[in-house]
Amino acid sequence: MSTFRFRRFSVANSESAMKVNTDGVLLGALMTLRAADRNCLDVGTGTGTVALMAAQRLYDAGVSDARITAIDIDGPSAREAAVNFAGSPWPDMLEAKHLPLSGLSGPDVPAAFDHIFSNPPYYDLSLQAPDMRRNAARHTDTLSYRELAAFAAEHLASDGILSMILPADSELWLLRHARMNGLQPVRIVRIRTVERKKPSRIVAEFSKRHSGDCREQLLTLMKDGSFTPEYRELTKPFYINI
Repeated sequence: MSTFRFRRFSVANSESAMKVNTDGVLLGALMTLRAADRNCLDVGTGTGTVALMAAQRLYDAGVSDARITAIDIDGPSAREAAVNFAGSPWPDMLEAKHLPLSGLSGPDVPAAFDHIFSNPPYYDLSLQAPDMRRNAARHTDTLSYRELAAFAAEHLASDGILSMILPADSELWLLRHARMNGLQPVRIVRIRTVERKKPSRIVAEFSKRHSGDCREQLLTLMKDGSFTPEYRELTKPFYINI
């Protein structure tokens, strides 16, 4: 059994569940969260790590009445997320649902979300793994950033934020599809493992009403075989030891 340990509680992952990954941790720690983010949506929540990080960050900022809806097309992952939410210090802020993005409807769904965030699948053309659950988590057959942009265009509040983490080489296409859906880039964080390498991931954020410059940042994870001070500071609120 592997364990992702927040400072306040533990998220246990069974051998059959989707594992906590670095991309999710980076998104949860880097994405912009505001006190006004009362209705949030986590698309493709897996075991709920990003939603839990969002709940912790909002609660620590004095926001205890936010509602984070976390959906996943994979039933076992959605059920495990629900267990992790119930065992967290913020159960009233979190709800897990076994749903595809297209199934999100009903009287209990907000008319508009203040923040939509996702660590979506991104292997458009690669060979698929034999495990069907692994395929769904890794491939855009079940969810793509294009679908997320289209959904955000309809369901994001006028001043809301869409946050995603994706491979760095998808940046051009991501920006193009976002603009096609009326979304403007607000912030892009380019992430590289070490200084000598090019960025391998980006955290990109979009809004409908943004008309200023896009803030650009660079984050390096490792130096001389250890985590950089920037990465340690970023993830310190969540890991017991970092």
